[in-house]
Amino acid sequence: MKPTSAICLLSLIALLAQEPARLPSKVVLENKRVRVSEITYAPGAPRARSIRATDQVIVFLDDCRYERLDSQTKEKTIRDRKAGETIWHDKGEDAPQLTNLGSKPYRTLLVSRTQRNPRLPSRSSGPYP
Repeated sequence: MKPTSAICLLSLIALLAQEPARLPSKVVLENKRVRVSEITYAPGAPRARSIRATDQVIVFLDDCRYERLDSQTKEKTIRDRKAGETIWHDKGEDAPQLTNLGSKPYRTLLVSRTQRNPRLPSRSSGPYP
């Protein structure tokens, strides 16, 4: 192999290694109302940007530090989370690229509704948030 071909190949491999990826996940509970998935964030591996398909609750199972890349402004912010910390995201929100800055993987539980509970009032018709 020519030296220039080897350099091009190594450059391509380095570029592909930095491409945002879908993260490994496993469904731990699913029924007609809710889906709970455990997601693992490997060190240095960026999570691909997406749009949230449902309302979501995220529970951090491990302490972690990650970098968030804003898809509009390209601003990078670093966030620290503690095990047990819980956050909410609305359907349709941007889910930005995240990169685990730690030296070991961290895990989250992603909880999303699969179907609206017909026994609960809609957001606009009752006292429920």
